[in-house]
Amino acid sequence: MGSSEQSGGPISFSSPSFVIAGATVNATPSPRWDRVNSRQLIANARSIYFRYLSDAGRSAEPTGVVLCSRSGEGRVVFDMPTLLPDEDFVSTQLLRGKSSRRGLTRG
Repeated sequence: MGSSEQSGGPISFSSPSFVIAGATVNATPSPRWDRVNSRQLIANARSIYFRYLSDAGRSAEPTGVVLCSRSGEGRVVFDMPTLLPDEDFVSTQLLRGKSSRRGLTRG
């Protein structure tokens, strides 16, 4: 029996025992806009998001959509995702429309 099983208490979580070089903790990960076709990425994400909204009815609000850059497939997510190297996260704030794009500028 392990120490947590003996005490009957929950296992406590502490800081990680190692750090992954180059990994960042980002509250809202965003795509590397210089590496993607932003128009296509947002269009694909919106399609997945609005299909979810039409099929799901009244359920929890997703945080965004994760898309695979290789296949173009994606999924709606409800928590901040941990992304694979070929995945991009697009938040629902960006997908909802014009009112959420106030902070975006064209260069």
